[in-house]
Amino acid sequence: MRRLLDAAIERIIAHIESLPTQPAANVEGATEFARTLVEKLPRRGEEYEKLLDFLFDQAIPRSFNTPGPGYLAFIPGGGIFPAAVADLIATAVNRYVGVFAAAPALVQLEANVVRWFCEIVGYGKKSGGVLTSGGSMANFIAMVAARKAQLGDDFSHGTLYASNQIHHSFQKAASLAGFPLANVREIDCDDTFRVRVEAMEEAIARDRSEGFVPFLIAGSAGTVGTGAVDDLSALARLADRENMWFHVDGAYGAFFVLTERGRAAMRGMERADSIVLDPHKTLFQPYGTGALVVRNAAQLREAHSMHASYLPLFQQEDELIDFCELSPELSRDFRGLRVWLPLKMFGIEPFRELLDEKLDLTRWATDELRKIDGLEIVAEPQLSIVAFRLASHSSDVNALNRRLIDKINARKRVMLTGTMLGTDFVIRICVVSHRTHIDRMQACIDDIRAAVAELR
Repeated sequence: MRRLLDAAIERIIAHIESLPTQPAANVEGATEFARTLVEKLPRRGEEYEKLLDFLFDQAIPRSFNTPGPGYLAFIPGGGIFPAAVADLIATAVNRYVGVFAAAPALVQLEANVVRWFCEIVGYGKKSGGVLTSGGSMANFIAMVAARKAQLGDDFSHGTLYASNQIHHSFQKAASLAGFPLANVREIDCDDTFRVRVEAMEEAIARDRSEGFVPFLIAGSAGTVGTGAVDDLSALARLADRENMWFHVDGAYGAFFVLTERGRAAMRGMERADSIVLDPHKTLFQPYGTGALVVRNAAQLREAHSMHASYLPLFQQEDELIDFCELSPELSRDFRGLRVWLPLKMFGIEPFRELLDEKLDLTRWATDELRKIDGLEIVAEPQLSIVAFRLASHSSDVNALNRRLIDKINARKRVMLTGTMLGTDFVIRICVVSHRTHIDRMQACIDDIRAAVAELR
């Protein structure tokens, strides 16, 4: 065991040390290489040194460098090293935490993490939640809880409301929860890409008059496309007036509430019935670390609780938690340790400082983009995303900007991605990684400036 661990950790440390010098993306020919890896079930074993060499020399490098400082695409995930150590411990001791009776102390550690998240978003004593594999599962669990609480067993006429910029996992969760996609209302946004609350109110009134049962309003605490934060206070007031469930998708942005600027942007989030969080984004955790927190934990239990004779008795005391009663999962990994260990080692303050740095870097990059002749800012940063494009009198501006992003990424110091805003293709910079600092942002702006010059 020691020899295997020593061999692995030697390669892991070298890999992490090399992240800043690795290309931001290295997938040319990766599909063809992947096809060569198809194989039958192995009948005999191979030396672990050979297998580790294959992983670190051939398989891992052919990918997006998602934990690297130049990964400014989609929503980056950092993957702090203490979380990896926690995962090693959790999987090595292999304790079961789905039921409190199986590992009371370990379940309590994970419950502490959930309680910390509730505290961060401003929830009170009756709140609770569950750690998930990511925002998609968190959205689904929230959808089921809202459906049960608001509609009971007859939910065929229930309608849901969100902006047309909300993450697609919201529509997917609605479909998985049994709602026709035709029952999901995608509401237009204003010129800052925030949902038009008055348009949502009109849609709710129209649906009521036609016999539908409006039951859920969703707001975004940071959209993927532009980082827009809806007017959460206004949405909370609308949900109160209409007696509807108020849900907030904060998978990308909610943890910015740790900062002063984030708190101002997300005022009203604490009034939500449910909030999606993704620690694997803005708490720099490894992929597979999501969370759902709810204002009233009893509603999660009411939606998901189910017992069987072969299971131990579940807890009846509110402060003791059986996680299997709060989500679809009975079997689950001990994912709480990967959050608990770093927060206990460092406290929350370094995370707050890093998030403030990401806000600063995004505003710095926006100011620098304005200095490049021909570029226009399409979406001003509300958190740590800015969207821009190269303006042109060309008949196909979208094609021009697709060529621009290809030229930027071809330098491999940064990786950017684009999105469609209406009929316009725009380029995004998303600053989230704990490894991204001013030096890489300067490289990003230099590469954008050089790519623009090439297209002139």
